[in-house]
Amino acid sequence: MPSVSTPAIILQAFPYSETSKILRLLTRDLGLQSVVAKGALRPKSRFGGILEPFTEGTAAFHARENRDLHTLGGFDLIRSRQALGFELTRFGGASLIAELVLRTGVEHADPELFDSVRTSLNRLEQAAPEALETTVLAETWSLIARFGFAPALDDCLTCSRLIQSDETVLFDYAAGGVHCTDCGFATAGRQVPPEARMVLSAFLSGSAPPLERTAAHWKLLSRYLGHHVLDQTPLRSLEFLAAALGARQ
Repeated sequence: MPSVSTPAIILQAFPYSETSKILRLLTRDLGLQSVVAKGALRPKSRFGGILEPFTEGTAAFHARENRDLHTLGGFDLIRSRQALGFELTRFGGASLIAELVLRTGVEHADPELFDSVRTSLNRLEQAAPEALETTVLAETWSLIARFGFAPALDDCLTCSRLIQSDETVLFDYAAGGVHCTDCGFATAGRQVPPEARMVLSAFLSGSAPPLERTAAHWKLLSRYLGHHVLDQTPLRSLEFLAAALGARQ
């Protein structure tokens, strides 16, 4: 029963019996791992109430061979990110990042993914209120690109012609990219003007340009995820974000 110590971010936490918790961790050295924190719900728990979603620390656990659930031995706090829970959009954005990783992540070492998720959560925690919504969109799209699901925006999917910067294109959800207007007349999709395509390209690189209206970008993101990442299975975090953003309007 080897002991493992690795940087980790808690993506999900839920009760297990009356006194314990199960945590889903993204670790830097072992990818996604599940651990049970025995006694974590007791009033005088040795974990001190820090085992909450988005908390970052060094996790020590006993790895059980051929088992999916390990026993947490210790968790040394590095960053709690409590501010993510103080505002609904911040919390929803962080939940969206976590849920995407849980849906698409794999159980092997991926230090670049760990660092990317850590940076995304930090940016969501620190974003100014007026930039928060576009920051959520940018961090989500850049994570999609990190997983290899980025849409093709530069060339027409049909004729392979380079799309000019001032062209309106047709976004094909099923094909995962755009068609020029000459080729897209028979394709079902969404018309995307040049400004919106430039914004989407910026999102994929992690940039968050200011936007006055975001509704169309949320619809595009939701439909694209359904086609290429989630196999039409809804994300609870996206539904939560839709309700939170609706309440703000």
